[in-house]
Amino acid sequence: MNKENNMLIDFYELTMGQAYFNQGMKDKKACFDEFYRRNPDKAAFSLVGGIEDAIRFLQDFKFSKEEILYLRSLNCFTDDYLDYLAQMRFTGDVYAVEDGTAVFPNEPVLTIVAPIIEAQIIETKLLTYFNHSSLVTSKASRIARAAQGRPVMEFGTRRAHGRDAANIGALDAYIGGAVGTACTMTGMQYGIPVLGTMAHSFVQSFSNEYEAFKAYAKSFPNNATFLVDTYDTLESGIPNAIRVAKEVLEPMGKTLAGIRIDSGDLAKLSKQARRMLDKAGLTGAKICVSNSLDEYVITSLLEQGAPIDSFGVGENLITAKSEPVFGGVYKLVALEEYGKFMPKIKISDNIEKVTNPGFKDIVRLYDKDGKIITDMVQLQDEELPSGNIKLKDPASTWKYKTISEYTPVKIRKKMMENGKVIVDFKTPQEKRAYVQEELDSLREESLRLTNAQTISISLSPKLEVLKDRLLAEHNKGKRIEQNTEVFNLDELF
Repeated sequence: MNKENNMLIDFYELTMGQAYFNQGMKDKKACFDEFYRRNPDKAAFSLVGGIEDAIRFLQDFKFSKEEILYLRSLNCFTDDYLDYLAQMRFTGDVYAVEDGTAVFPNEPVLTIVAPIIEAQIIETKLLTYFNHSSLVTSKASRIARAAQGRPVMEFGTRRAHGRDAANIGALDAYIGGAVGTACTMTGMQYGIPVLGTMAHSFVQSFSNEYEAFKAYAKSFPNNATFLVDTYDTLESGIPNAIRVAKEVLEPMGKTLAGIRIDSGDLAKLSKQARRMLDKAGLTGAKICVSNSLDEYVITSLLEQGAPIDSFGVGENLITAKSEPVFGGVYKLVALEEYGKFMPKIKISDNIEKVTNPGFKDIVRLYDKDGKIITDMVQLQDEELPSGNIKLKDPASTWKYKTISEYTPVKIRKKMMENGKVIVDFKTPQEKRAYVQEELDSLREESLRLTNAQTISISLSPKLEVLKDRLLAEHNKGKRIEQNTEVFNLDELF
């Protein structure tokens, strides 16, 4: 673990830790939920990412001597507190869904149960994993679905927001549905396919386009794919690709693998390219396109009947350009008092920012066809639901329906216990397959790229009562406080 990772901390996490320490709260256990409030791109769901990375981080968490020396140099913290931090390891429990799980807003995707200083100091790092990976995995899935079974290649390394974003983003894109990446580092580290042929600079480096294609064909006769838009796609690029196929590849017993078009009217050019290739007898040559693609452009191209076989998608995927912020948050929901967890709630004038209190779990309700009906968030000690259930939208409680036929399944697992990992990690290939299983469990109307039918989570009756009680207690306390202020003013006058 790079030591810089342990210092990726918002400074107030350290100052709060000092205050907790001073108050003798360092051993008091807290329960924090990680969740998000809204699906990007007006989608019906998101795909979780970054859970495994978070677990690995927690497993190795340790401040180095250099980091403690830096904190000491700030003259903000006591020596006792810094000594405590120097010895601190993550000793808590982690409950979470698996990477690739389809999830919905406002449900506890990950829960930390740990001494409060430990739980507070890891907040920022956990959110960086969760927000970035969930964002890219979800975007990749949308783009892959738009391609309707045609391969999508991740081409965004040079446009990503830094090295880590490029590398991990390429991995998340693969898990979300891309067939591979142009990022060689990702291929080496995670064993996923690496893809790519040539850039315009390669074509420009030769005396003419024909010589460039010829040189590449001799070097890679089994996968000769030419970039045909350096000069003129129809007048030069494709004719030269055909010529090299006939004069160089066929005498070697090989054939043209394909062409890539990176500019221009991709629908029009791909149709004309297909006619030219077929007329030359190169019916097996594939057409790949790139150039600022996203799910909407790909959908439009296919609706126009463009005979495109694969797509190279860069900046719009690796940066999730249409909505580049996932918006995951990390909130205190329970605090240990006298040996048991007491629920905590955050109250806000913005209704969507009022949290669901208590140590909770997620129960997924499936219909007889294995499709998701909804997720029910319930308290950790509740039994699985049975019988008739009234499902209410927490944000619109007047909206409800009653269901009686369903299969309830808890979708979170305990992944760490007392700071130790207790689950096996999946390979990228296994995560990718799991994403497909999750997509298969969603109804078609929820998979739409536009006008998707949303799925609102429900709260168990017990959790709903708890939330209402805490809100009522807050409002009662607020009234008493206001009345006290009035009384004191009367006394003064």
